[in-house]
Amino acid sequence: MTAVVLPLPAVEAGAPYPLGASYDGSGTNFAVFSAHAVKVELCLFDAAGRHEIARVPLPECTNEVWHGYLPGVHAGALYGYRAYGPYRPEEGHRFNPNKLLLDPYARQIHGQVRWTDALYAYRYHSPRGDLSFDRRDSAPAMPKAVVADANFNWHDDRPPNVPWEKTVIYEAHVRGLTMRAEQVRPRERGTFAALADPFVIDHLTRLGVTAVELLPVHAFLQDRRLVAMGLANYWGYNTLSYFAPEPRYLSDGSPNEMRHAVRQLHAAGIEVILDVVYNHTCEESELGPTISLRGLDNASYYRLQAGNHRHLVNDTGCGNTLNMSHPRVIQLVMDSLRYWVQEFHVDGFRFDLGATLGREVNGFDPGAGFFDALLQDPVLAKVKLISEPWDIGPGGYQVGNHPAGLAEWNDRFRDDVRSFWKGDSGMRGPLAGRLLGSPELFNHHRRRAWTSVNFVTAHDGFTLHDLVSYNRKYNEANGENNRDGSDHNRSYNWGVEGPSDDPEVTATRERVKRAMLMTLFFSNGTPMLLGGDEFGRTQAGNNNPYCQDNSLSWVDWTLAESEAGKTLFDFTRRCIDLRRKLASLRSSRFLTANTKTLHGMPDIGWFDETGSEMTPERWHFSEGRLLALRRVAADRQSGRVCASLLLLNAFSEDREFQLPLPAIAWRTAIDAAEGQRPELHPEHNRILVAAHSAVLLVNDDVPT
Repeated sequence: MTAVVLPLPAVEAGAPYPLGASYDGSGTNFAVFSAHAVKVELCLFDAAGRHEIARVPLPECTNEVWHGYLPGVHAGALYGYRAYGPYRPEEGHRFNPNKLLLDPYARQIHGQVRWTDALYAYRYHSPRGDLSFDRRDSAPAMPKAVVADANFNWHDDRPPNVPWEKTVIYEAHVRGLTMRAEQVRPRERGTFAALADPFVIDHLTRLGVTAVELLPVHAFLQDRRLVAMGLANYWGYNTLSYFAPEPRYLSDGSPNEMRHAVRQLHAAGIEVILDVVYNHTCEESELGPTISLRGLDNASYYRLQAGNHRHLVNDTGCGNTLNMSHPRVIQLVMDSLRYWVQEFHVDGFRFDLGATLGREVNGFDPGAGFFDALLQDPVLAKVKLISEPWDIGPGGYQVGNHPAGLAEWNDRFRDDVRSFWKGDSGMRGPLAGRLLGSPELFNHHRRRAWTSVNFVTAHDGFTLHDLVSYNRKYNEANGENNRDGSDHNRSYNWGVEGPSDDPEVTATRERVKRAMLMTLFFSNGTPMLLGGDEFGRTQAGNNNPYCQDNSLSWVDWTLAESEAGKTLFDFTRRCIDLRRKLASLRSSRFLTANTKTLHGMPDIGWFDETGSEMTPERWHFSEGRLLALRRVAADRQSGRVCASLLLLNAFSEDREFQLPLPAIAWRTAIDAAEGQRPELHPEHNRILVAAHSAVLLVNDDVPT
């Protein structure tokens, strides 16, 4: 494309900070980092983004930041960059000024990527591969950055600041949560406007969750492979811009729609946590498209293989890995994080493949530069920080090894809870650790029990309903011959594969679901519930629907109106309410069995079905599937002492528990068997616990 040069005031030197496009009411300062470019041009476009109307070299470069100020360029202007420099892939350099580049700091995006071979810096079908050079202009196929000028009235919005120990997370997808919600206006379904709808907020408040954790909302790219297959990148782990909301999630096109949703959720006492993907970008491997960082400075932004700079390190499984050892890359991530807190008032972040963010030259390091920058930042110190503590690189499994201050997804909780309720042998000991917040993993460096983010299900894997309905995955719709997704789900169908009308099978499935929910909400740590599990959402056995932007993945709200859905919702709500009310179910510290609180009892005690304390021999009895956990805690606010006794029966028949001494006036708070409730007050210090079930006994007003 040949630029149509229009008269513009002379470009001024401007400033190298802040990075991005900064509008001051009279003009705009542009600043972009590139250590190895020899020239960077700013390209301006017409209002439709179709025609390049001006091309202006940025006149200054200070500390490797190219910058310039253009009077008369106002908010709403569309722009991109072209970077000049060496095209020497064997040295890690892939500059090609024929490729329009999206500003890494773009606050808003106009248009979307249209797949064409012109998006690649090399000739896509050349026998020389990425060593060739492509001269076609990619601008017609590229989205454009928008000069943004945020103007939003927050109306004295205040973050809920829910303490970690009282936090209950609800993981949801902005689009999938409401696409099938008939109570929401059709044009708003699947957007932030729907997330702010009273129907959604009322559901969340009735359920009792304190935070929504949203799958990626940063603007993301639709993979060429998936588009060709008629599929879509539904989850969004393919970031195009770290500062711009995904345009499809904005019904009116304005980022203020997201701000409004955050404000409405805050007004209901609900925090907003963003799932963020700073480990890789949408530019894929060295054979991927040139869209932004690759064309600006491939050798700085991405990790290159030692001794072979033509190829990228792929610790993420997505083709590239951001170079978090580079100070400007750390700055990009830190600026992005602060932006979402300061400009969108979000309350926390969940870092996808967080182990990647802690990788230095010699591998994962809890003292990595990014972690140091993150944990000392005065803005980010006020929000919740959660890591997914693994990646696929060498030594990539780092659960429990992140620095103090970060909570971590605990997949050991998921696996051990599933195995216990499936009836696997040898699971009493592992389950005990999960119930106490996995102290063997997290009880170091003065960390708290909330560090363990506990979950039984998440977006990646089976839903709770499918976990008890399928013995294997059914991912054929993904177009990979069922090869994708985990084969190790620890699921069980309880007699019939898939949907069943057998009342015995259905009853068992519902009982196991309720038992797993009780285990989740009555364990120390921070519970996370997968959105829709509270009323029996299903994905028809697909455990990897990352590419299914359709009714397979979208939450079916008609289930919430079914008898089974209402029953499960009410049960889940009661579990969350009990956790909120009873201090013994949500300790912020790791319990030790040493503190004496009530009648000389320690804060925790473990028993078998005879009421006898667990001994090493009992712990090592591999066929033991009965367990009782007694916890005693003082509620600092009320001054009351409360005791709870959680009884777990993973056997296939009902079993009677002799309750441990000293005898306490227990009452039944909740029973996973539901229709087989034991007496309200156990008689003769005994109680029957149904097969595949759990019972919680409490005494929440006991004098010391």
